[in-house]
Amino acid sequence: MSKIITKGLDLWYSDFHALKGINSSFSANRITAIIGPSGCGKSTMLRVFNRMNDLIEGVRTKGEVLIGKANILDPRTDLVSLRRNVGMVFQRPNPFPLSIYENIIFGEKIHSNGRARNKLDGIVEKSLKSVLLWDELKNKLHSPALRLSLEQRQRLCIARLIAVKPDILLMDEPCSALDPQATARIEELMRELKNNYTIIIVTHNMQQAARVSDDTGFMLLGELIEFGGTQEIFTAPGDKRTEDYITGRYG
Repeated sequence: MSKIITKGLDLWYSDFHALKGINSSFSANRITAIIGPSGCGKSTMLRVFNRMNDLIEGVRTKGEVLIGKANILDPRTDLVSLRRNVGMVFQRPNPFPLSIYENIIFGEKIHSNGRARNKLDGIVEKSLKSVLLWDELKNKLHSPALRLSLEQRQRLCIARLIAVKPDILLMDEPCSALDPQATARIEELMRELKNNYTIIIVTHNMQQAARVSDDTGFMLLGELIEFGGTQEIFTAPGDKRTEDYITGRYG
């Protein structure tokens, strides 16, 4: 089942044509990696899916992005609801300067009309268990989140998203600030999470894309050159430009 479908998606930053006629389909409960050289439009496409590009002056879009049956590019789209449903994990972990507990319930307090304390306690426990942090942090919930390691911070940011029950997780270079051991643990977490979420990850790391993703899309100069199963893309790409990039001839 397709979770996100793009049809003729174009995006401009003022006069710069950043995305060109993107047609794609992202399947539910799978990890899709978007690869390509710097400046090719990977992160721009990711940010389309929760309308984060709207925050940049001079952005224009054309085409359709369907989540469910709704075109999220429709100006009537409720952006608060969209961003609750489509959460984003950024390149550098960005916990708030609050306690671990307050970080996790932050979104829930915004989106709900008030919850009993025991409900919030349950949300914190469930969210931390989902990212395999509960046993490490259950006795430190009121400690500052900024004291955590980089890997723990990234897991905490994922837990903060999970707390508001999204369907889709967008990850923009989520391991680039982490060491190899921490990267391996975040990749393992992604594999666990895809049972309940649709995950789209932007990465420059070819090995990571090959290890963790089910599907891969290759972008170049704003175009989606090739999209398909990861094993096929990496072993038998259909476009020479994809092959050249994967084999390190450029990019």
